[in-house]
Order: sequence, then C-alpha cells, then structure tokens
Amino acid sequence: MQIGEKLDLEGVIRRVDEISTLPHIAFRVMEVANNPDSGALDLKEVVETDAALSARILRCVNSSAYALRTEITNLQQAIAFLGLKQIRNLAITASVSELFEQDDRIGGYSRSGLWRHLVSVAICARLIAMRCKLQDFEDAFLAGLLHDIGIILEDQQAHPEFVEVIGSLPGAKSLIDVEHRKLGFDHTQLGEGLAKKWGFPEQTKVAIRYHHASINYRGKHIDVLRCVDVANLICTLAGMSSVGVKLVNVSQPALKGLSISKNDIVVLAEDLKKELAAAKNLFNI
Repeated sequence: MQIGEKLDLEGVIRRVDEISTLPHIAFRVMEVANNPDSGALDLKEVVETDAALSARILRCVNSSAYALRTEITNLQQAIAFLGLKQIRNLAITASVSELFEQDDRIGGYSRSGLWRHLVSVAICARLIAMRCKLQDFEDAFLAGLLHDIGIILEDQQAHPEFVEVIGSLPGAKSLIDVEHRKLGFDHTQLGEGLAKKWGFPEQTKVAIRYHHASINYRGKHIDVLRCVDVANLICTLAGMSSVGVKLVNVSQPALKGLSISKNDIVVLAEDLKKELAAAKNLFNI
C-alpha cells in the first residue's frame, strides 16, 4: 500500500472473517440462547459437546461471585441457575478472548489493557442496566464486551497503520478522527461489519456502531446502547481505557435518558470495583 492510500474496509472485514471465525460451539450457544422457546436442557445438549466450556460454566457458577452453600456439579442445574443468556455470554467471552492471547504493547496501548477495558465495560453496562431495572441486562453485558472489538481487529489486520493511529493519539480530539485519517474508517465500522458476518444480536451490533454517538441512534435498543455509552465513560475515567488514552466524552443525552446523575456515577464506580474483584476469572479466561 502506498503512503497516504487508505485501506479498504470491506477487504479488511473479509480478511478477518477468513482468518478468524467464531467457533461453531459459540454459534450454536448463541442460536439456542436467543431462541425464546429454548430451555436449560436444550442448551445443555449443545454445551456438553465442549468439555472446556462445560468446565468454565461449572467454575463460574461455583465461584465466589455467587457464594453458593452447596456446590453445583450438574451442568443442567448450572445452566438453569445462571440463565441461557449468561451462558451465551460466557461462550462468546471465551471465544473472543482468543483474539487477545498474544499480548502486544504500543505506547500506552496493550492488548491485555484493551481486554480489561472490554470486560470492565461489560460488567459495568450490566450493573447500569440492573440499576435502571432493564429487562435485558445480560444483553447489556454482551454489548459492552464487544463494543470495541474493532480495535483489536485493526491491531491485528492493519497493524502498521494502527501503530500510526496510536502514535497520533496524544493531543488528538478523538480516536475516530485519527482512525479516519490513518485508516480511512474507524473501529465502530470495522466492528459492525464483522458483527454482521458473525451473526451477533442486533443490540450488540448497535452498541458496536454507535457507542461513540448514541445521540444519533433512534431504534428500539437505545437503552442497551446508553448503558454501554455510560459504562465506557465510567471505565475510562477509572483508568481502564481502550487505547491507553482518556479520549471519551460525557454523553449528556445518555445520562439523561437513563436518569443517571453525577452522584450515581460515583456510586456505580464504587460498585464496579467490587464486581470486578468478584469476576476476576473473566480477565484470564
């Protein structure tokens, strides 16, 4: 590629899809979990074909996060206890975490730091959704987990240009501005393109595409999007940013839409610390 020439977004998406597909087990779990007619037995029949995922579910349900008096050793009971969508989230978390197996550092950015940001935003988005009494709080978790997946894809599939992006961030107005200058597209467009290829839920695709511009979205998934928007703010301000630089802006419409005040943000940040400590196994999944 010549100097100043921009990358082809569709070409990068095709290359990612060819090189790194979502494992079959994650697809099946997602299909069953998103089917309103499915139950714990249906999901058990899918999950038990993957020994690693089965062990991960049992480890999760028996972790300190739930403080059960009696250990659960039956997979169907574990699925019934956690719920189908949380099992879906565990399966996708495990699959996506493989993109981060090889750590890399460029200035203040690192792949391990980005993974911590994604998990933290996921947990925080779920916290916000539960606080706001939203029914789809596990959907908020998944949307938060995947909102910045485009960044790791840029890192892996357009690495030379991504190095330039990171090097240009100090003093920049926003990550997206720099991405468009250096790449010709941004991580929200790349992430959305792959999310469509991999069949992620609609609210997840919305969060990936609009988490930096929730004011521009008018669809039915606005509450989940706002949860991710605010969670991204809280985590970044708490020192868990996606690229090692605090470039996130306060989204007043998102805060207003969820009826969240400045004091609420402080409380949520404190609650997040406790949740992160309880969910530390997700960072090393």
